[in-house]
Amino acid sequence: MSTRRPVRNNYILIVFDSCRYDSFVRARPQVIKKLGPVERRWSYASWTSPSHFNLLIGLLPHKSPRHVYASEYYKTEFLKFNERLGVDDLKFASLVPRLYLPLFLKESLGYRTHARVSLPVLNPKTILNQGFDSYKLMENHNDMRAMLREMPFSEEHPSFYLLNIGETHYPYALPDEPPEEWPRISGVHGVFKHLDDHVVGGKLVKRKEKFFDNDQLEKLRKRQIRAVRYLDGVVEELFDLVPKNTYITITADHGELFGEDGYFGHGPIQHPKVWEVPFVEGKLR
Repeated sequence: MSTRRPVRNNYILIVFDSCRYDSFVRARPQVIKKLGPVERRWSYASWTSPSHFNLLIGLLPHKSPRHVYASEYYKTEFLKFNERLGVDDLKFASLVPRLYLPLFLKESLGYRTHARVSLPVLNPKTILNQGFDSYKLMENHNDMRAMLREMPFSEEHPSFYLLNIGETHYPYALPDEPPEEWPRISGVHGVFKHLDDHVVGGKLVKRKEKFFDNDQLEKLRKRQIRAVRYLDGVVEELFDLVPKNTYITITADHGELFGEDGYFGHGPIQHPKVWEVPFVEGKLR
C-alpha cells in the first residue's frame, strides 16, 4: 500500500503596506475578492517592522472578539494554519520554542521559504530574516509585478512566500509614475535618511512647518485607493502564475491616517484607523 505523503499547500502571505481597510473597500477589488469575503480586522502593531514580526510568528490581524479569553482566541486562530498549509495536526505548541513561522515551515514541514520586501526597514540585515531560503529587498519600493518574476515553485517541496507590497505606502505611487510626479511632503520622504538633519549639539532644532491641508490629504487618500485598484490586476497575474494547491492571505501591516483628528500617516499614532486593516484569504483550486 502506498504511503504517499499528503500534498501540502503553497502559502503566500501578501501585505499591502499601510493599506487601511476603507481604502481597500473603496477600491472594490474584483480579483482579490475571489479568495473570499473581505473582513475588517485589526493589526497588532501600528508600524511596519513590529507588525511584520507579529505576522511571521503567526499572529495575523485579529477580529477583536468580545467576552473571549485571549489564549482561546490565539488557539482558534493558529488552528486556521491547518487549512492554510493543508495539514491536520498543527497546534500552537508546534511552533514552540522558536515561535517563528518561516523556521517552522522550513525545518518541520519541508517548505522552501522566501521573502520579497519593498520597505527598507525590512531589509535582509534585520532580525526578520530568519529561516528564509531567500530574502530580498526589491530594487524599487513600488513594483509588485517585479516580485512575480522571482517566484519559482518547486514540484518537490511546498513554498512559502512573504510579499511586502509598497504601492499602497506613501507616496502611493504606481511603477509607471515618474518620481518627479510623486507628491512631495516635507518630513515624510526618507524618514530614516534625514532623521539627524536637524540635530545640532545633541538637540533638535525645531522647524516651523505647516500641516497638510484637506485637499492634499484627500488627494493622498485617493492615491492609495487607486493603488489598490492597480494591485488587483497584478494579483490576477499572480493567480495565473501559482500552482493550484496554493493558499493566499492578503492583508495589511497597519492602516493610515489621512487627516482624521489631525493625524497623518502611521507609527506613533493612537487612532482606530491606524489599526484597522483589510483581510481576505482562500485557496486557489
